[in-house]
Amino acid sequence: MRTVAGDLGDALARVLRTEQQPPLVVAGRTDAGVHARGQVVHLDVDPQAFAGLAGRSGVDPVDSLVRRLAGVLAPDVVVRRARVVPAVFDARFSATGRRYRYRLGDGPHRPDPLERRHVHWVRDRLDAEAMARSAQLLLGEHDFVAFCRPRPGSSTVRTLRLVDVQRGSDDTVRVDLEADAFCHHQVRALVGALLEVGRRRRDEGWPAQVLAARRRDGAVQVAPAHGLTLTEVVYPPDDQLGAQAERARRRREAPA
Repeated sequence: MRTVAGDLGDALARVLRTEQQPPLVVAGRTDAGVHARGQVVHLDVDPQAFAGLAGRSGVDPVDSLVRRLAGVLAPDVVVRRARVVPAVFDARFSATGRRYRYRLGDGPHRPDPLERRHVHWVRDRLDAEAMARSAQLLLGEHDFVAFCRPRPGSSTVRTLRLVDVQRGSDDTVRVDLEADAFCHHQVRALVGALLEVGRRRRDEGWPAQVLAARRRDGAVQVAPAHGLTLTEVVYPPDDQLGAQAERARRRREAPA
């Protein structure tokens, strides 16, 4: 199966002239079908191979790396920029936050055909204001096991900092979410619960009740992957990267 990580690994091996793909560490692995505008990846590069990127031109190896990757990657995978980072940097554990956007089209007409791969359409006209009020009840540090697919040995405790629901000028409903991290399917399950509120099938307090129950509820439908985009990964200043990585590696327990 073709993956973004596979494509990027192949391209890096070709550009760096290594026999095998270099191991990649990503800020967060997205579900199949989810888009990403702000994914972050780190890798260790052999100093000699890195210096060789400059060639005879003497250009900055980082700039050469980005330019060469653009020449070998498929059009739907783009490396926007690169930089040398401190040795303690970890794309996953040094992050302090992740931001996602889910886009919804609603009503009798489907969204712009050019946007069909990035917008999930529902037939019902959504009450975006009710969804926004419902979302505020989910903020804070909680055990989000009711909205996750738990993985063995992993914590489902997360701090949800933002859930902003607004109808845009293009008449699509945008759900922006930010947390220190998200567990598997969490964003799509949260959006699925808010959709039930927006369709007026559930009251505004229902998603918070599901959260408090701390168990999976079959009534929560996971929203389709194609409406979701990872928009940004947030990091602290360089001098705080190592400490943040250490904090993030500690297992978190459910708040009292």
